[in-house]
Amino acid sequence: MGEQCVVVTGGSSGIGRACVEAVAASGVKVVSLDRKPLADLPGVTFHEIDLCDHGSIQGVFANIAAAFEIVGLVNNAGMSLSKSLSETEPEDFAKVVPLNLVAPAICAKFAVESMKRAGWGRIVNISSRVILGKELRTAYAGTKGGIAAMTKVWALELAEHGITVNTVAPGPIATELFKEVNPADSPKTQKIIEGVPVKRLGEPEDIANAVTFFLKKDSGFVTGQTLFVCGGMSVGCVE
Repeated sequence: MGEQCVVVTGGSSGIGRACVEAVAASGVKVVSLDRKPLADLPGVTFHEIDLCDHGSIQGVFANIAAAFEIVGLVNNAGMSLSKSLSETEPEDFAKVVPLNLVAPAICAKFAVESMKRAGWGRIVNISSRVILGKELRTAYAGTKGGIAAMTKVWALELAEHGITVNTVAPGPIATELFKEVNPADSPKTQKIIEGVPVKRLGEPEDIANAVTFFLKKDSGFVTGQTLFVCGGMSVGCVE
């Protein structure tokens, strides 16, 4: 039986990279799945994969399971899409569903095989605060609401095997991509910050902190939950 590991999808940048670094810092081996190479990090193995190529996922997980005992999975990889309802076309769902909804399910399916053999496991799905409502996010919110719903289904199915499944739903996070689109001094960015009760943007590490809690073996009595890490935005506004 190999050394235990946590698999993180989309681990080369942003929230995924922060999760990879946090898990590796705890001494647990990490396998990062992404299309883009990951800079060398101690304790981290990288597999290049296009998660929209669903047929390749089984082979990658078989290779990982041959080298490690998979006890954790972070379904982080995803893409956003901003369109009004009147602009939304069927093709928009075809863009986001394969990566945001189908890939996490297939990754979980094959990760669970190793977790069952280990006698325990932790799955953390990354959703979004948009599931509570945000304009211009019809297709994206549909997929992120879907993964939060699947979390509850899997939590019930897998509980008897010692496997927990939880969701982390981030608010606005200052990833490199976010900062490229939203410069710090722009009125748009300031308006976003004003809408956050704690009056700041989240950092990728804020999400990684929540994810690592759910990944811990001693977090086994928490399952089927959605944790909003959003600076209080899911609660309401501060006037």
